Amino acid sequence: MAPRKSKKKAPSFRKLLKTSNIKIENKLKNRQFKQQSIAKKHRKEQKKLKQALNNAATRTPLPLERYKKRHEEEEEEEFEETLPVDMMEDDDLEQMKAMAQKASFLTRDLSSSEPVHARKRKQENVMDKYEKVPRLMQKEQEKELIHLLPIKDKTGIIPQTMEKPVVKKAEKENEDEGDGDGAEEVNAPKPLPLLTTQELVVLRRKRLEERKVCIAALGSSILSDPSANIKKLKELRSMLVELDPYVAVTVRKLVMVSLMEIFKDIVPSYRIRPLTEAEKSTKVKKETQQLREFEEGLVSQYKFYLENLEQTVKDWKQMKKKKSDVVSLKSYKGLAEVAVKCLCELLVALPHFNFHNNIIVMIVPLMNHDCKKISEMSCEAVRKLFKQDKVGQASLGMVKVISGLVKSRNYEVKPEVLKALLCLRVKEVEVKKDADDIAPKKRFMNFKEKRKHLSRMQRKWKKAEEKLEKELLEAEATECKEKKLKLHTETLNIVFLTYFRILKKAQKSILLPCVLEGLAKFAHLINVEFFDDLLIVLHKLVESGDLSYRESLHCIQTAFHVLSGQGDVLNIDPLKFYTHLYKTLLRLHAGTANDDMIIVLQCLDVMLTKRRKQVSVQRALAFIKRLTTLSLQVLPNSTVGILATNRVLMHTFPKSDILLDNESQGSGIYLPELDEPEYCNPQNTSLWELHTLQRHYHPIVRKFAAHLIVGAPSEGSGALNVDLSRKSATDLFEDYSIKGMTFNPPVATPSSKKKEKFTIGDALLDSDLKKQIDSHLEATSIPSDLNFAAHFRKVARFGTMVFNT
Repeated sequence: MAPRKSKKKAPSFRKLLKTSNIKIENKLKNRQFKQQSIAKKHRKEQKKLKQALNNAATRTPLPLERYKKRHEEEEEEEFEETLPVDMMEDDDLEQMKAMAQKASFLTRDLSSSEPVHARKRKQENVMDKYEKVPRLMQKEQEKELIHLLPIKDKTGIIPQTMEKPVVKKAEKENEDEGDGDGAEEVNAPKPLPLLTTQELVVLRRKRLEERKVCIAALGSSILSDPSANIKKLKELRSMLVELDPYVAVTVRKLVMVSLMEIFKDIVPSYRIRPLTEAEKSTKVKKETQQLREFEEGLVSQYKFYLENLEQTVKDWKQMKKKKSDVVSLKSYKGLAEVAVKCLCELLVALPHFNFHNNIIVMIVPLMNHDCKKISEMSCEAVRKLFKQDKVGQASLGMVKVISGLVKSRNYEVKPEVLKALLCLRVKEVEVKKDADDIAPKKRFMNFKEKRKHLSRMQRKWKKAEEKLEKELLEAEATECKEKKLKLHTETLNIVFLTYFRILKKAQKSILLPCVLEGLAKFAHLINVEFFDDLLIVLHKLVESGDLSYRESLHCIQTAFHVLSGQGDVLNIDPLKFYTHLYKTLLRLHAGTANDDMIIVLQCLDVMLTKRRKQVSVQRALAFIKRLTTLSLQVLPNSTVGILATNRVLMHTFPKSDILLDNESQGSGIYLPELDEPEYCNPQNTSLWELHTLQRHYHPIVRKFAAHLIVGAPSEGSGALNVDLSRKSATDLFEDYSIKGMTFNPPVATPSSKKKEKFTIGDALLDSDLKKQIDSHLEATSIPSDLNFAAHFRKVARFGTMVFNT
C-alpha cells in the first residue's frame, strides 16, 4: 500500500523569507534583552560593592588587645586548626559560626550588606555597646558619573561612563588680624564703573546697534538658504533670553518679530508629520534626507519659539520676576503685547502648519482679557481667521475652544468673544452646497454599457472625452465638497449649541444681543425641528419688556429669517411680531437710536417685501404711512433709507397709490395712535409728509420725495437716477451716513459776487434830499462860527416847551 500523501502545502519562498526575517528579528531582540539584563545585573553588583566600600571607609576599626600568648596556648590553637571539621560536634560547629558572625568588619566579606552588629544581646553593657560602634573617618566627596554613548561590538552593547570633574572652590585667604578690619575675599567682584546719563545712552545705543546687526545677519542668512542654515534659528532664538540689562527688552522684542517674519517666509505650505520607525530605518536619497533634517529642525525650533512666546505671556499674567531675569516688572506688559501680536500673526498666516491648535488655545482666553489692547488684537485675529478660512478646519477648532471658554466661565465673557462668530463663512458655502445638491451628478458609462450602445470609434472618442472631463474636475475641485459640508455642519452645531445654552440659562446676560444677532444671521441654517420652540422663546423675550430696543429688533429679525427660509412650510402667523415692530417704530430718532435704523430696514425687507404674498394691503399701507411720518424725525441717511423702502413697497403693492390721493376711501378715520396696523384705517389718509420733505436741506431727500409724489415711476421725468434706483435701502443708508462728519454729497461753495457800490445820483428817490446833498457837496468853504452850545440850548428850550404843552 502506497504511503499517504501529506495535504500540507510546501511553503513558498516569499513566506519562508518572511518567517526567516521574523526569526532573525526575534533573535536580535532576545540578544539585546539578554545583554541589557546582564548589564543591569553588573550595575547592581557594582553598586553593592561601592556601598560596602563606602561603609568600610566611614567606620574605624576597634583597637585589638595585644598580649603575649603562652607556649601552651599556642600549641592548643595549632592543634585545633589541624583538626578536621568533620570530627567536630554539631554544637561546637554552631558556636563557631555564631562567633564568626560577631567578628569585626575586617574578617567579614565586604560584598555583604548585613550590618556588623546584627544580633546583640540585651544584657550587654551600655559602655561596651558604645565602644563597639566604629569611629567616623573623614569622608571624601562621592564622585558623580556621566553616562556616555555606548560602544557596540560583537559581544553586544558596552555602556561607557566617566567621572564628572569636580572644580574645587578657591579657598578664602585671611589677612593678619593686626588692623582689625576682618578678612577680605581674594576673588571679590570688581565694582562697575559709574557712568553719567549721557554715557549710558551712548553705551546703550552702541550695544543695540551691535545686536541689530547680528539679528539682521542671522535673518538674511536663514532666508537666503533655509535648508543649509536651519541651525542658525537656534542661535537667533537664544537671543530671546538677552541678559544685558541696557538692551534686554528691545532686543527681545526685535528677535520675536524677526523670528515671526522668518517663520512666515520659510514654513512650507503643508503640515509636517513625524516619521515612523520604518521610514527612519529605510535608506533614502541624499536630497530626501536633507529635506527630512530641514523639516525636523524647523518643527522643533518653531515649537521652542511658541513655548517662549507662551512663557512671556504667562510671566506677565503672574507678574513674578525671575531671579536670573534682568527685565523689570514694568517691561513685562510691553513684551507680552509683542508676543501676543506675533501669535496673532502666526494664527492668521499659518493655519495649515503644525501647532496651530496650540496657538488657538493660547489666543482664545486672551479675547476675554482685561487689557483692552490685547483683547482687541486677539479678537481681530480670530475675525480674520474666520473670514479667510475657506475649508473650515481652522474655524472648527476655534469654535470648539470658544464654546468651551464660554461654558467654563459660566457665560461671563465679553460680548466681543461671541461677535467674532458672526464672521464665519458658513453661509456662502452652504448656498453653493445647496445648488450643487440640486443639480444632477454626472455619471460615466461602464464598459458593458459602452460596448452595448456605442460602436468602436464612438467608444474611443468617449474614452478620451471622459478622461478629459475627469482632469477638468480634478483641476476645478480645490477642496472636497463633502469634507467642507461635514466641517461646516459640525461648526454650526457647536455655534447653535452655545446660542441655545445662553437663551436657556442666561437670558439676562450681556451676551444676549450677540446671540440674537448670530441667530438672525444663521437662522436659515437651523434645523426645522427647533423652529416652534425657538419662536416661542423669542416671543416671550419680546413681550417680557426686559430687552432693549435693539435686542427686540434682533428677536424680530431672527423670527422672520426662520420663517422666510425652511419655515415656509410651517403654518405660523407672526402677527405679534408685526404689531410689535409697528408699535415701536416711532422710538427711533436723530440721536443714538439712529444706528438701529439699519436693523429696521433689514426687518422691513424680510417682513413685507419677501413675504408679500402673506401680507395684506391694509398692513402695507399702515407701514408706509408710519415710515413716512418717521422720516421727519431722523437723520438724512435714515430718511433716504426709509424713502427707498417706501419706493419698493409702492412697487410691490400697487394699490398703495391711494395714499397719494386726497379723497378718502371707505368709512372711518385714520387712527395714528392705534398700535394695530390692520385696524388703523390707513386708506383714509395721505402722505402729506412728502411735501415737507421736498423742502429738506439734503438734495437726495428732495429727489426721493419728488419721485414718490408723482407715484414712483420707473421711467419718465419723475424717475430716479440709475445709481439711486439700483441700490438697496441699506446701501443708501451706509452711503449717506454722516459718521465721519462729512456731508454726502458735498456742500457747494457760495458763488463770489462783487459788492454793489453806493452811487450818488439817480439812485436817491427823494428829490429834496438830493438837492440838499448837492448843495453841501458844492460848498467850498466851511463856516467857522460854529457854536454847538447855543444850538444845544435852543434845542433844550424847545423840548421843555413841548413837554409843558
